[in-house]
Amino acid sequence: MAAAQNNQNKQNSPNNGEQRGWFTRFLDTVEWLGNLLPHPITLFALFAVFIVVASGIAAFFGVSAADPRPGNEGVMITVNSLMSGEGVRWIVSNLVTNFTNFPPLGVVLVAILGVGVAERSGMLSAMMRGMVMGASPRMVTIVVVFAGVISNTASELGYVVLVPLAAMIFHSLGRHPLAGLAAAFAGVSAGYSANLFIGTVDPLLAGFTTEAAQLIDPDYIVGPEMNYYFMAISTFLIAALGAIVTEKIVEPKLGKYNPSDMDEDYDDDGSVKMEKLSRTEKHGLAFAGLTFLGLIILLAITIVPEWGVLRNQETGGVARSPFLNGIVVFIFVTFAIPGFVYGYVTKSMQNDRDVIEAMSKTMSSMGLYIVLVFFAAQFVAFFGWTNFGTILAINGAAFLETINLTGPLVFVFFILMCAFVNLMLGSASAQWAITAPIFVPMLMLIGFAPELVQAAYRIGDSVTNIITPMMSYFGLILAVAARYKKDIGIGTLISIMLPYSMIFLVGWIILFYIWVFAFGLPVGPGAATYYSIGQ
Repeated sequence: MAAAQNNQNKQNSPNNGEQRGWFTRFLDTVEWLGNLLPHPITLFALFAVFIVVASGIAAFFGVSAADPRPGNEGVMITVNSLMSGEGVRWIVSNLVTNFTNFPPLGVVLVAILGVGVAERSGMLSAMMRGMVMGASPRMVTIVVVFAGVISNTASELGYVVLVPLAAMIFHSLGRHPLAGLAAAFAGVSAGYSANLFIGTVDPLLAGFTTEAAQLIDPDYIVGPEMNYYFMAISTFLIAALGAIVTEKIVEPKLGKYNPSDMDEDYDDDGSVKMEKLSRTEKHGLAFAGLTFLGLIILLAITIVPEWGVLRNQETGGVARSPFLNGIVVFIFVTFAIPGFVYGYVTKSMQNDRDVIEAMSKTMSSMGLYIVLVFFAAQFVAFFGWTNFGTILAINGAAFLETINLTGPLVFVFFILMCAFVNLMLGSASAQWAITAPIFVPMLMLIGFAPELVQAAYRIGDSVTNIITPMMSYFGLILAVAARYKKDIGIGTLISIMLPYSMIFLVGWIILFYIWVFAFGLPVGPGAATYYSIGQ
């Protein structure tokens, strides 16, 4: 930490040798603006208060919009005031249920219980070490980026374990350690939404999207699996682009590593192990893998045959089936059971008490999230009850029609806007909780389905994570980088990561348009691309 503080002092020093061009000044401005923002929890509390006051003002002036839904011709949607007697009674009556019924709350907490068992048994860490350290020198770059993307399932594990490990592996291979750090950081953070597995972020975002979609269609449900196809194919795109950028742009720019750049105070404390997997760990992974395969076969029996008990009992299909509606249950099961099996084989978990302790420790780390959800739930509920979301969506859709921006091109501007906002508001849940109630209904009204809007949002929300100091793990990455380049500053790290952001943004947008509009493929199982009011 002392080394990181020294580096920060150097960054702030007027004698800092970094070139302060227009882009550095721009990033400094972004950092300054970001620092002006209060904590996300405070931000949601302020937004909720703002909605209360604004609803009273808007209701006084009679702000309204014509209801565009079929059968409601001539009906005006007006603002409901939270400052009225009715509004105060509604707040008092619904404050608790706004929180307890908030869709992202339960699904994320259930999913994280299973992930916590797999993480604290050591299974996820062993999997990443096995993937990265078992790769051939020629394949190590793409494997590092790929492992980074996969690690998103366990949130901070990629930042804490994989990024330092990748730097160490590159260093041991005679390559520049910052190139390894950059490759892993790009996969973990810039490829945040891509994955081959449905993780905790999927039900989190789906809950916000459902709340927003129901401002227009009260029966609309967005499941956690609704972006799976697009996110799965994106995993391979990000891995390939990340490897190309590392080997063709970042590593040549860094040049040959000079060992004298290493911080003389750096001493590996053993928190990240370079050792290859032990025989016990390999056995643990093998048994966990067999357990996972058995669970998949069992789940397949419930959904693949026509008589599968988890198929949609009305249509006989998979879309809107109990299997997909309850996908969070299977996230829990497929992490918790193999995680315990791994722990039992490796003796890191021996009984039910160890499992309970793993779950409780994981849940205790969710305190900040629970507090954030309480205030986010109030903001979203206030926004919906006052009709602000609906009125903004109707007027916003009318504006897009006025400027003739109602086709697929609208998503380029939407993705770029999300990427820019992410520079100052780095939390995926915080940003989507604020923007979803506006843009999901707005884009529904010009004909695009909520699932598609969410997929586009995830592109913009991911690609700029690695170039904003507002990202919660940016300080950790800077501290790790300082081990290998003692005089590194924020500007240097951002300049290393910027090519990933640019290439990922362009490549991901191209994939989005090819997948959705050229090939006409859905972004997930049962996911619609277009939406028409009254459908």
